[in-house]
Amino acid sequence: MLSAPRRLAALALVLCSSTLVCCALPAFLVLIGAGSVLATALSWWPGLAVLSEQKTVVFGLAAAALLVAGVGLWRSARLPCPLDLQAAQRCRQRRRQAQALYALSCSLFALGSFAAFVLPLLAWR
Repeated sequence: MLSAPRRLAALALVLCSSTLVCCALPAFLVLIGAGSVLATALSWWPGLAVLSEQKTVVFGLAAAALLVAGVGLWRSARLPCPLDLQAAQRCRQRRRQAQALYALSCSLFALGSFAAFVLPLLAWR
């Protein structure tokens, strides 16, 4: 069972991964000249086009999840770990894992944001 901060970080990771699927992956496929692969993916999973059309909603949900997870991690970092040596080690390890998940989520969100909002502006120049 995951602790609350780790659950929040895992939720943020899932939502930030959806930003990659919705926007970064299609942009990358087109960038490397694999438009036919993208067309095949769209025929297999037509929901990808709908997800891409609603990118502001997807990014808004991901940003909200990141904000909630960040606040949860910040609050849990200030709580004391147990006095028992083994329990304290597990506590510190879980905090590091949650922070690593959160950092990965933030990185995925930044990559997806760049692909969805910055690359299209650069393409028009």
